[in-house]
Amino acid sequence: MCRVIAVSNQKGGVGKTVSCVNLGIGLAQEGKKVLLIDADPQGSLTISLGYEEPDEMEYSLATLMLNVVNDEKLNMEKTILHHREGVDLIPANIELSAIEVSLVNAMSRELILRSLVDKLREFYDFILIDCMPSLGMMTINALACADSVLIPVQAAYLPVKGLQQLIKTIGRVKKQLNPKLKIEGILLTMVDYRTNYARDISMMVYDTYSASIKVFGSEIPMSVRAAEVSVEGKSIYSYDPKGKVACAYKGLTEEVLKEA
Repeated sequence: MCRVIAVSNQKGGVGKTVSCVNLGIGLAQEGKKVLLIDADPQGSLTISLGYEEPDEMEYSLATLMLNVVNDEKLNMEKTILHHREGVDLIPANIELSAIEVSLVNAMSRELILRSLVDKLREFYDFILIDCMPSLGMMTINALACADSVLIPVQAAYLPVKGLQQLIKTIGRVKKQLNPKLKIEGILLTMVDYRTNYARDISMMVYDTYSASIKVFGSEIPMSVRAAEVSVEGKSIYSYDPKGKVACAYKGLTEEVLKEA
């Protein structure tokens, strides 16, 4: 049975896209069929997988969502790209910004992405959606079609404070649009183990949330290697397979698989 996981945080720069790429490719390495969906008009996930000019692509998530809105045939074959590390990708580009505007007048506008994803579930074990850093209509669409939400949070005070707003939004989507939605877990990223500050933030997250929400045991350490990997168009497993970041994402992959 397919699991759809939205990777979401309204704060930018918390390692969301890097986590989506490396969790997805980690799952593929475990023999799972994985689809990554880039739901951010900036196309960060698309660029991270080596497609450097997403705005020049003729087919993208925007194309498929317009097909759904206009009740047209979905052109999956031309839209879904196959990455050399074993995952499939539905790319995004700036056209997705225009979709947010056109959804305003669409019927059941919060459920457009769900009707698309439901058609893809039978072909994959996991579908991961990289959400944009906001709580706008595209993110609501992603939450409305997901089974769970994985929340990457930088080990710093302000990103952790911002969690409360996201958790409230998830609660509202669960109540009104998607009763089965749950939180997959909170993933601490960019953890600098050399500082007491990072350790204090980690403890604060555990103390505040772990009673009601899973906090992953795997924490993603601060690393220049992790920052460099996005430019290379591949996963941390290809770029620095023996490094501490690859090891941490492997641990995360195992934790996610245990939930299956």
